[in-house]
Amino acid sequence: MSNWQIYYRATETRPPRPTLLRALASFAAEGRGPGLLAVDLGSGIGRDALPLLRSGWRVLAVDREQAALDELEARAAAESLAGLRTRCQSLERVRLPGCDLVNASFSLFGCRPAAFPRLWRRVVAALHPGGRFAGQILGPRDSWAGSSERSVLERTELDLLLHPLDLEQLEEEETDTVTPIGEAKHWHIWHVNARRPS
Repeated sequence: MSNWQIYYRATETRPPRPTLLRALASFAAEGRGPGLLAVDLGSGIGRDALPLLRSGWRVLAVDREQAALDELEARAAAESLAGLRTRCQSLERVRLPGCDLVNASFSLFGCRPAAFPRLWRRVVAALHPGGRFAGQILGPRDSWAGSSERSVLERTELDLLLHPLDLEQLEEEETDTVTPIGEAKHWHIWHVNARRPS
């Protein structure tokens, strides 16, 4: 069993991420929601995509693991959930349609640093006016900082990154845990909710 398969099995019953729930609550407070399009980057087997579908959203789920997308499709079909499209593609290559929400739960830092600025520009450009971003960015004290495969941002870099958007909530988390695949991990995370100005 691959590390990704172990991760999916360990997390499949966990609730959607708080950043996603905050974004959905903000849309609901504006009287918006059902029928809108969300792009779920690094969707896996649907921890966030399935709750979006249950809430009446249309979802484009993007993941580089086809087996995860196959399982997501099967789970959506088992619940007769409409509105799902999937795309097997790396985040570095993905082309995003115009959308109302980009959800990137613990996925953007999987993009190599050299490719991250281009990916972020595509995220911002894809958001319709009034659209939202919800997700996580790694901070400089994370144990993955320094990896050529992981994107990490200082606070000043994060502020520049978010400049085109209206920041709705930013939480900094720093903690030691064991990952779902059993590895000791020091996390330094920025939890971000932001909105593209109307």
